[in-house]
Amino acid sequence: MSGTPRLAEGFERIRGELELPEAFPAPAMEEAAQVAAASMPELPDRTDLPLLTIDPPGSMDLDQALCIEQGPRGFRVWYAIADVASFVRPGGALDAEARRRGETLYMPDGRVPLHPPLLSESAASLLPGVVRPAALWCLDLDTDGRTIGADVQRALVRSRERLDYDYAQAAVDTGTADGTLRLLPVVGALRLALEQERGGVSLPSPEQEVVPDGDGYRVEFRTPLPAETWNAQISLMTGMAAAAMMLDAEMGVLRTLPPAPPGTLARVRMIARALKVAWPDGAGFGEVVAALDPGTPGAAAFLKEATVLLRGAGYTAFNGEPPKDATHAAVAAPYAHVTAPLRRLVDRFGTEVCLAVAAGVPVPEPVQEALAALPALMAGSGRRASAVERACVDLVEAFVLRERVGQTFEAVVVDVQDGRPGGVVQVTDPAVVARCDGDALPLGEKVQVRLTRADLVTREVRFNLA
Repeated sequence: MSGTPRLAEGFERIRGELELPEAFPAPAMEEAAQVAAASMPELPDRTDLPLLTIDPPGSMDLDQALCIEQGPRGFRVWYAIADVASFVRPGGALDAEARRRGETLYMPDGRVPLHPPLLSESAASLLPGVVRPAALWCLDLDTDGRTIGADVQRALVRSRERLDYDYAQAAVDTGTADGTLRLLPVVGALRLALEQERGGVSLPSPEQEVVPDGDGYRVEFRTPLPAETWNAQISLMTGMAAAAMMLDAEMGVLRTLPPAPPGTLARVRMIARALKVAWPDGAGFGEVVAALDPGTPGAAAFLKEATVLLRGAGYTAFNGEPPKDATHAAVAAPYAHVTAPLRRLVDRFGTEVCLAVAAGVPVPEPVQEALAALPALMAGSGRRASAVERACVDLVEAFVLRERVGQTFEAVVVDVQDGRPGGVVQVTDPAVVARCDGDALPLGEKVQVRLTRADLVTREVRFNLA
């Protein structure tokens, strides 16, 4: 049997095991067709803004379009977010199916979308050259990049260009970027400096990614381009502005992460010393991470171990007194998800809260009624998304190694647990992270490991010290 059918069978098995949603119910599809064919709503016309989108190549579900202007007192960022609420009626079939799904799930051989593609990849998507309804954020920044004003309103917009990250990065690197693309690294760098100043952290560790390889797939380690980081800072900035609106209005849903317990932080500091990772007195975790080269063995191990400081994120809804702990520890500020409503359920409701607050009108009753259920809905969909991602990576790892059992590889020990044998190793070629058996694995050091198992059915890959 060739490789492609075996992988296809594996992906179908994952869909079945995790009970992933299949086709959209007929009532949801009928509703999607009706709203997609409806006339454009009467909204302020801001099609004059030279907005552009920056997404992975081939993306059609475009949530965000961006325009940055520079003036004598700082910057103005226009950030258009797909207005999903203009298409999805509260209590309707589309709304019910979106609540069941929670978020778009991504698999190597396709996606399980939150909304029918008729909406998410067409009528509601901020595709170039077409007029679309949007929640248009206007964020004013001073010369240091600090937000000094924020507003959001519904408007009609038209994106001028659809760019991918490689193109955007190349334009910046070669000095050919102009307009928004020229200013994106400027504002992005300012926002990154502010993140470090307030004690926030963005882990730079390479992520495993399943990519096409001929008629099959492979796994590779991928470090985000600077252009992706700058773009993410615009989204973070908008989420922080949204959270501030919600807290002022005493209503909304925040993305929260409690601070790591003192004991956990102390253990990570001990690991840093053992791995010879510099942690100067008075420096915060974010400053330590920003100074790392994730390509070195010690840094790779430290970043793997340090993820324990960022566990426990969730959603906190409130309608009345704001929560006592409203901060997201990694952002180091209150933060809300509002910039990806085509792909994540909670963003639609968060955006509706902000639109009402900014307009000085009551938040619609259906939105208020939905808030309390959102944390549990998103927790469930988040667990499912993580399980899908891990299962797909595990399957492709087993596939690329299936004929190499018994071979030896160079690896780095990236995780060990006190008092327990074995640990986790990271192999660079092929890009695999898996369990390794053996006593006293040296954390952060290179080792030789032998592949003992690569099972396509159980998706298990296992090594032992050579």
